[in-house]
Amino acid sequence: MLRPFPNYRQTELNWLKRLPDSWGILRTKQVFRLRIQKAPKNNQMELLSIYTHIGVKPRKELEQRGNKASTTDGYWIVKKGDIISNKLLAWMGAVGVSHYVGVTSPAYDILRPIQRCNTDYYHYLFRTPTYLQQFKIRSRGIMDMRLRLYFDQLGQIPVPVPPHGEQDAIVLFLNWKTAQINKFIRNKRRFIELLKEQKQNVINQAVTRGLDPNVKLKPSGVEWIGDIPEHWEVAPLKHLASINARVLPESTDQNYTFKYFDISSVGTGCLSGEPETLRFGQAPSRARRILKRGDTILSTVRTYLKAVYYVSDEVEDWIASTGFAALTPKKAIHPPFLGLVIQSDNFINRVIRESIGVAYPAIAETKLGTLHLAYPESIEEQQAILEHIADSSKAIDQAIIRAQREIELMREYRTRLISDVVTGQVDVRGVEVPEVAEEELLALDEDTGESDDMIDDEGGMDETD
Repeated sequence: MLRPFPNYRQTELNWLKRLPDSWGILRTKQVFRLRIQKAPKNNQMELLSIYTHIGVKPRKELEQRGNKASTTDGYWIVKKGDIISNKLLAWMGAVGVSHYVGVTSPAYDILRPIQRCNTDYYHYLFRTPTYLQQFKIRSRGIMDMRLRLYFDQLGQIPVPVPPHGEQDAIVLFLNWKTAQINKFIRNKRRFIELLKEQKQNVINQAVTRGLDPNVKLKPSGVEWIGDIPEHWEVAPLKHLASINARVLPESTDQNYTFKYFDISSVGTGCLSGEPETLRFGQAPSRARRILKRGDTILSTVRTYLKAVYYVSDEVEDWIASTGFAALTPKKAIHPPFLGLVIQSDNFINRVIRESIGVAYPAIAETKLGTLHLAYPESIEEQQAILEHIADSSKAIDQAIIRAQREIELMREYRTRLISDVVTGQVDVRGVEVPEVAEEELLALDEDTGESDDMIDDEGGMDETD
């Protein structure tokens, strides 16, 4: 069990009230200097980016998910041990240490230590909720999406300065504990993915062949759909649903407040993040799709994310990004049945194949409307299929909820542990830390899912160039 330090002294900070006696406290600008060193023309240096959940990484490892810079001439040079801060997203966690030599966009600030210190310690410190809140307080801008943290403000923030040996001990301890925690989270996420695959198999079978295993089949007339039950029909999506029927007009009251759903908010068949509450006057221009109960939204950009969600409850003031198609079913198809057909592998994989583009593949509304669906004409049969899927998936859904809760609790523990250790509320100097395998150190970041941790909206990943 971790214990406090034997002696503390009070600080003048209301958000960091005490520090161990042996620790100093300085302003960030007294620990780090802003370093601007431009890369030469035609350089071949590694392009680096900072991400809110996985820290500093070479862009080439992730370039299939985002844009690739055409040139890095004039970019900032980064050395190992530098702290990189994304001015626009620092308050969301886009700040961290680089273990690479390379270059990064001028949208970032490069902080280089003035004197010898363990910058991994400050990596952990700067990503705690306490410091992210300080970053937000000191950022400039009229709304969250426009906030920017400049070094003249970042440099004013006080930071603890433990003795160098204690910095090393803290980093060693946190590397060990976070590797353990993140391994647990990765395993739970993989378990959840297996459960989701099981549920998806149930959905795929039921919405393509129905419930009678002995039903007579007929050719659908659409190659990628294949055979379907003899009494089923096939129709293009535009005949079964209205696409983007409701939009917010430009004349909307500037103070109109709504919940905004972007692609980071939606997984496959579920919500993967909390929607942001926005006022129309501050919202991005893509916040336009009006959602109602019975609608299904489907991502039409970066379609490989398979972002699909059926709105099952009565909702008010729900607005989705124009990166979604909002599908409002017509009389021939039961709303939740349409949602599951859209979610099925057969349909969503076709959407992906019909998309155009490499980094940000997209499908046009007109093309989407021509894709065909197979369905039983009987609403009663559609309802029976829905009930079968619900019954067959009940145990799976409960297991997913339990695993997600375990992940949530472990993340809370990790956040609390890191905060307590880096602010000296507990003493790790005497803790015997086992040797951590190199591959575990390389995988300190949890197995981050792209749709919920890597991206923020159609504009790109959660980093800015």
